[in-house]
Amino acid sequence: MSSSVKTFPAWAFFSLLSNFILLLAVILLIGKQQGFTVFFGTVVSPTPIPTSNSQTKPVKRHQFDYEKWVNILKQEADIAAEKKPRDLTILAGDSLSLWFPVELLPDNKTWLNQGISGEKTAGLFKRLNLFDKTTPETIFVMIGINDLISSLSDEIILNNQRQTMAYLRQKHPKAQIVIQSILPHRGEDATWEGKEKLVAIPNSRIRNLNQQLQTIAAKEDVKYLNLYPLFADKQGNLRSNLTTDGLHLNPNGYLVWSSALQLYFQMSRE
Repeated sequence: MSSSVKTFPAWAFFSLLSNFILLLAVILLIGKQQGFTVFFGTVVSPTPIPTSNSQTKPVKRHQFDYEKWVNILKQEADIAAEKKPRDLTILAGDSLSLWFPVELLPDNKTWLNQGISGEKTAGLFKRLNLFDKTTPETIFVMIGINDLISSLSDEIILNNQRQTMAYLRQKHPKAQIVIQSILPHRGEDATWEGKEKLVAIPNSRIRNLNQQLQTIAAKEDVKYLNLYPLFADKQGNLRSNLTTDGLHLNPNGYLVWSSALQLYFQMSRE
């Protein structure tokens, strides 16, 4: 009598192995940066945008409406295109990218933050042309959680992501395009005002979306950075010590993200 034995797919094995190596490396990097953990014990405010009147106080980005926000990002991108700074690196996405503390971004890079709070995949795709004239070495994209909160389908999310990858690859052929995985949320333990919307999104769905994003990234010839395992606890939810409200990140969360970016840069140089 023959017996059928289920084999563990090779791709799954190497995926688990790479995630383990990434997690271990990030832990080691964090260990070297414990000074950051102590210093950033409180929530860091975003970098203010100077107004045209030097006598007035800087205005925080979250006080702008969407149109004003886009105009500000265009101005910043235009300056980057004109000045052509070395090692230009772009963060494109939603509030998770927007609130990335400048002090925690990997150094030796010139960072252009193109994040907008509440942004969705369609909105990001429409405004990618804002930084067409820049010459970045690397573009990091994280987008999708707001689409899920707005009950958009996986098909729409993935199609918009695919268009984003293709556009960036065409407009910035010399840049490394890095699509980052959608992060988990805290679920029932979240304190965010839209908690019920988070609870309606199983983190298993996010994991499935990330797997499809990885496949699409390979087809579009762009990089994929799987951050999900670094932020998930044993239940697959966002780790409580990395978040402010179950959706957004605290300084420790950004430290984990920063360490992963540093590791990416180190590995890309090898």
